Amino acid sequence: MTNFLDKAYQARDAASTRALYDDWAASYEAEVAENGYATPARCADALKAHVGDVGDPILDFGCGTGLSGLALKLAGFAAIDGVDLSAEMLAEARAKGVYRDLQQIEAGTGLPRSDYTAIAAIGVIGAGAAPIDVLHLLMRALPRHGKLVFSFNDHALADPANTGGVAEWTDCGAARLLFKEHGDHLPGIGLNSTVYVLEKA
Repeated sequence: MTNFLDKAYQARDAASTRALYDDWAASYEAEVAENGYATPARCADALKAHVGDVGDPILDFGCGTGLSGLALKLAGFAAIDGVDLSAEMLAEARAKGVYRDLQQIEAGTGLPRSDYTAIAAIGVIGAGAAPIDVLHLLMRALPRHGKLVFSFNDHALADPANTGGVAEWTDCGAARLLFKEHGDHLPGIGLNSTVYVLEKA
């Protein structure tokens, strides 16, 4: 079996990212499960602790094969929509039956709807995946008091542009940091992640 984790954290453009995840879709869950993928459940639990109603619609941005949506469902979220670059990943997500709606998107485009009061971007931003611009896109899309849960793995944390992107929102008071915790991401390969929850001011 190809070890896609070895390739996942290398910088690439959007087309190459889509191709990698299309190719990885069939074996993705087995590979991350083998390494104890912990971030989706950590993000879902962190978000649940800071939202008023888990029945409100939530967007799972960069949903991949749906492991993040499954974690959100298990945490009690009831109306989950997902978007992703990769059609093959979306096919795997659709099979889980946890999403209300799934759509394929292009890199850098806006969101399909503008009424989400909570958005999740679990394992989405970082080297080999989406740029920090995605954080700004998602925060701008939220209404006042909307919540964003996201994670930076250790590779993403090593790039000051990513933590600097968070500071752009929090330092000026445009957002409030509700939660920040460093912990397991893929313990099987010794990789951790920090989970954040931001609230738009």
